[in-house]
Amino acid sequence: MTKKVFVGIDTSNYTTSCAICDEDGAILESYKELLPVKDGENGLRQSDAVFAHVKNFQVISARIKEKHADYEIAAIGYSAYPRDAVGSYMPCFLVGKAVGEMISALYNIPAYEFSHQNGHIQAALYSAKLTPTEPFVAFHVSGGTTEIVLVKPDLAGFEVSILGGSVDLHAGQAIDRIGVKMGLKFPCGKELERLALENKMVPPPCKVCVNGVECNLSGLENLALKLYKETKNPRVVASYIFTFISKTIEKLTENIRKEQGNIKVVFAGGVMSNKIIQAHLSSMFQDVYFAEPEFSTDNACGIAILTKNSFFK
Repeated sequence: MTKKVFVGIDTSNYTTSCAICDEDGAILESYKELLPVKDGENGLRQSDAVFAHVKNFQVISARIKEKHADYEIAAIGYSAYPRDAVGSYMPCFLVGKAVGEMISALYNIPAYEFSHQNGHIQAALYSAKLTPTEPFVAFHVSGGTTEIVLVKPDLAGFEVSILGGSVDLHAGQAIDRIGVKMGLKFPCGKELERLALENKMVPPPCKVCVNGVECNLSGLENLALKLYKETKNPRVVASYIFTFISKTIEKLTENIRKEQGNIKVVFAGGVMSNKIIQAHLSSMFQDVYFAEPEFSTDNACGIAILTKNSFFK
């Protein structure tokens, strides 16, 4: 007996992802392959990312074939651009678009396109077991984005409008730049989190730069590298990084609540998988929600669910 399923594809600047969900929106399978980055480098040029995605799809295809089940693909969806905004564009998403449209043509099934950001938001909602019917605030904090958005749910997905965020560096950019300069391999978040959890020293106090619902994170890179030069202690530096980011997001959340009232806040994106940041924010606020790491870092799970929602709307 065949099972009707919905396929999602996401080709970010970090990861090639494919996910499959059923008619109830439950994730059945999720495949992810990181893009290869040379030691000492901070990410890939877009042309290299496109090439890496093409190669990664060969690996993912082989993995899917090994777990082949009697699926009837009802529809396919893909991330076509970084976020819902005029002019939002990144070449790496063209790979997912091409694969999605080819599968749509071969199987004569509908294809739907979404933003990478909306995929992150939906994945976080799925992980947190939330099905909101009222507007909520989402933080999308990653290597490519540090943004606060107001999200209005509809039958197929979301209507998203920007409230604020970083005006310079993204949080994930700062984390990776500091980590690479300390000799860690890109992406550096997981290794820095491990080092921070091992730290026994109290990091120096940090003064964050938040103005309303906007913040500056470029100063974090300079301060953290200065601390590393003085201490030669990567563990205390890692602790300092996540303290700085935690307090920045704390202040932004506090200011958002002043503007929007006691609105639900959902945290999405790879940086928000960090347990140190999660623990700090959970201790400061109620009605805040986080995704498990599998659904925080770049993935196609949210895209698969949005595809199912669009099919049935």
